[in-house]
Amino acid sequence: MHRKYVIIGNSAAAVGAVEAIRRNDRNGSIVIFSKESQSTYSRPLISYYNQGKVGRESIYFRPDDFYEKNDCDFRPGTSVFKIDIHSCTITTDSGSDEKYDRLLIATGSEPVVPPFPGLDTVSNVRTYTSFDDALALEELISSGLSRVLIVGAGLIGLKCAEGISKKADVTCVDLSDKVLSSILDDVSSDLISDHIRSNGIKLVLGNAVKAFSGNKAELADGSRIDFDVLVIASGVRPCASLFKNAGGLTGKGIIIDDHCRTSAENVFAAGDCVESVDMSTGKYKVMALLPNAYMQGECAGSNMSDTECVFNKAIPMNALTLFGLHILTTGSYTGEVSDDSEGNDIRRFYHSDNRLNGYILINNIDKAGIYTSMIRDRVPLDTIDFGLVRKAPGLMAFGRVYRDKTLGGKS
Repeated sequence: MHRKYVIIGNSAAAVGAVEAIRRNDRNGSIVIFSKESQSTYSRPLISYYNQGKVGRESIYFRPDDFYEKNDCDFRPGTSVFKIDIHSCTITTDSGSDEKYDRLLIATGSEPVVPPFPGLDTVSNVRTYTSFDDALALEELISSGLSRVLIVGAGLIGLKCAEGISKKADVTCVDLSDKVLSSILDDVSSDLISDHIRSNGIKLVLGNAVKAFSGNKAELADGSRIDFDVLVIASGVRPCASLFKNAGGLTGKGIIIDDHCRTSAENVFAAGDCVESVDMSTGKYKVMALLPNAYMQGECAGSNMSDTECVFNKAIPMNALTLFGLHILTTGSYTGEVSDDSEGNDIRRFYHSDNRLNGYILINNIDKAGIYTSMIRDRVPLDTIDFGLVRKAPGLMAFGRVYRDKTLGGKS
């Protein structure tokens, strides 16, 4: 049977799906719709592009011939307006229809732009979630607009600040009194704040933008900031409205099972647009992470092409470097805390019910994959030397049964 696969979106989840489909089905047709004009690229690398650490050719996720080699009909710059789950049809913004046998929704996320009073009076406003954003910001700064105000001191805002720090005068404003408040605890956040300030970034925390008047920001405490360029980094939200408007089951994102199926027949979803089970808590949540997106896309593509696949080990994970300082966080911060920090080497482990739930590592992140495996495999802590593995991660801290199973394939 000549099956028709349609994919909405063109990032990591889409790539994972294409590669899985082509492993199982060389004859079916694959059509990819992308609202962006770019080939598939790695979004975490856009700040490195602004820093000059990677060139344009290095930011792409796959080679230029990826679509041709995988026999894909790639349609860049084409947005999808509607999904009809009853007639198995999608409709583009231009009004053209496309039938599908299997559909993957991999629409990712979109930046949140709060309705600030006076925002329409500001010139040179950008968000920072796409390669086009990075290119536009580079052009603005190169033209001599050197004062940049970033609204938000989370992952996106701080990576943007790092990316342009050598070329611009950067101020970050955030309502929270902590940086990276969504992924760090207070101890870790304070260390990162000091590190960022030491690299020339102005942080205005525990404050908020009240309104704009031209290129002046009025803050809640009555102070004002003049700027040339405004970057809004107030977070992102899943692009789930297409499926919701089609009558599909959504929460904050599109609800999927561990086969990446949605509530609609022959419709799958993967990546930043979905909600899936966080195995560290057992609860549904949005986990907008590139590795999860690729693995979910791969899982969806396998099941779309009739090869059963399960992906049920998604956990929150963030790995980044800010001004040379490595930060790795994984899982949930619940339960008892074991703190093995020394100076700027932060090592904090959260555990309960004889299981590791999550961890925060800053500076020294060597062999962190062992901790991630402990969370994913739900390793009982009383079967290992937990004190040793926290300080010196290595398989010798694990019992013989676990080592035999992990290294020898015994079940």
